Amino acid sequence: MTNAMAETKIAEEDQLRADLYDFLAALLARPADEDLLKQCAALSGDDSDLGQAIGALSRVARAVKPRAVESEFNALFIGLGRGELLPYASFYLTGFLNEKPLATLRNDMSAQRITRADNVYEPEDNIASLMEMMAGLITGRFGEPASLEAQKTFFNKHIGPWAGHFYSDLEGAKNSVLYAAVGAVGKSFMEIEREAFRMIAE
Repeated sequence: MTNAMAETKIAEEDQLRADLYDFLAALLARPADEDLLKQCAALSGDDSDLGQAIGALSRVARAVKPRAVESEFNALFIGLGRGELLPYASFYLTGFLNEKPLATLRNDMSAQRITRADNVYEPEDNIASLMEMMAGLITGRFGEPASLEAQKTFFNKHIGPWAGHFYSDLEGAKNSVLYAAVGAVGKSFMEIEREAFRMIAE
């Protein structure tokens, strides 16, 4: 996604949320390279479900090599013809690619002044792009930081209905090693976000 303007100063807790969305986007957009694996390995968690998942990701990242991660990523998301998983909202919500959820997303992207980067060719409703968009809405990457209501609306339309299911599938996929831990982090984070947005008054 392209940036419309510089990000605005926001609350620390929102910056942490955005950082985790961006982190998941980076892990899911392409195979984790040595630098990203080092970042994962340096993480530490706590006793919460999310903290335990982050701790597990750190442990796995210390044990894997970039070449193995690339093979894992290819088996999961690319494969011969297709990977084990299809990480697109349209597929999870309709069973087919390039369906109504993608068209709805494109309309909302236009309204938010979010445009696809020139070097990105896959449909915008892939999980990595949606994680990046959510981070951008929080931080003001595409304009002013979005209100919590606007964030809730975007999450509930484009992420909430399927991302938790995707992350659960990623956690349990037969080709997942590092990405099983990524799935656990994503699943836990989506549950936290869903509950936080649920508590916002209608």
